[in-house]
Amino acid sequence: MTEFERWLDEGFVRLNTVFEEAYFAAGQEHVPGLGQEELLHEGAKRLPGFDGDPYRLLGSVGMYLAACARHQVEDEEVLAPAWALATRLGTSLGVAPRYVFAHQSLHGFRTFTSLPDEQVFVRQNGVAVVAYERAAHALRLVATMGVGGPVVEGLLREARRALEEVLAANRTLADTVHPRRFYLGIRPYFRPHRVGSQVYRGVNAGDFAAVNEIDLLLGLCRADDPFYQRVVAEKMPFVPPDHQDRLKRAVVAEPLLPQVLEEPRHAGLFLEVCRAHGAAYALHHGRLVKPFLEAQAGDEQDVTASGPPLSVVVAELGHLVDLRTGRARAGAFGAHEELRRLAELV
Repeated sequence: MTEFERWLDEGFVRLNTVFEEAYFAAGQEHVPGLGQEELLHEGAKRLPGFDGDPYRLLGSVGMYLAACARHQVEDEEVLAPAWALATRLGTSLGVAPRYVFAHQSLHGFRTFTSLPDEQVFVRQNGVAVVAYERAAHALRLVATMGVGGPVVEGLLREARRALEEVLAANRTLADTVHPRRFYLGIRPYFRPHRVGSQVYRGVNAGDFAAVNEIDLLLGLCRADDPFYQRVVAEKMPFVPPDHQDRLKRAVVAEPLLPQVLEEPRHAGLFLEVCRAHGAAYALHHGRLVKPFLEAQAGDEQDVTASGPPLSVVVAELGHLVDLRTGRARAGAFGAHEELRRLAELV
């Protein structure tokens, strides 16, 4: 473990925790004059070289940069070496030069603070990420062997169980994390921030290939839908390098829904998988996005991780809910009619 990573696990967490407790006590997202420059300078003097696992290193440097942005201590002269290192790492990996949730959930459990709400937030989102991975893996196997394959039933059951675990993790998160704690002390680390001269959009816990693989393989979302094309293209630089190839393959894969309609041996179980995927995302939108973000923001609009105004982001997420749940109002690119026909076969 490098000196920089030891500091991230100890001094970095301690400083962020002190600042967040002060902000929350004041009921504000930021309070100046608390000595936030200490975090800036302590990280700068421990900055590592370009060695070791480049993706893990990008996450480590990126979390430092995200914290500096969150505490509004972006001194260009001090941060220039960190910006340069992040840019070099991002270029070598073909990803955006900032940390994303994969660095926290798949490359070592690390949080910004020691506060319980953030610990639960990272842990439960991590549980959901791993469950989505399992569901996507099972569906990739179904796509490989065909919907009438001899072990398809077991794979569909595994996908359904995994998606039910996503639902449970989201419910635990919604029941446990304090919405105001999230809004004031967790969300700000996820916002867009600058690396050098360019601003990169913020972290999203869905920045992995799995959820989109599930969308496309099930056939709930379509690769020729202009809206969904924008979703995939926008997130491509923010998924881990090995997930980029998976995402590209999913875009050109044949969806399973039309195949099941033609060969409905496992139609009932396939429909259960579709419903589980929609239910998990609908709960995420209804119990996390709306009360934790939209309700807390009030009239504020510049609060999202994605960059656009809050109203635009919530509308787009609502569109994804429609697609993933098969609602009729999703329009010409939704799967409502196909799902209705499938239900008639069950």
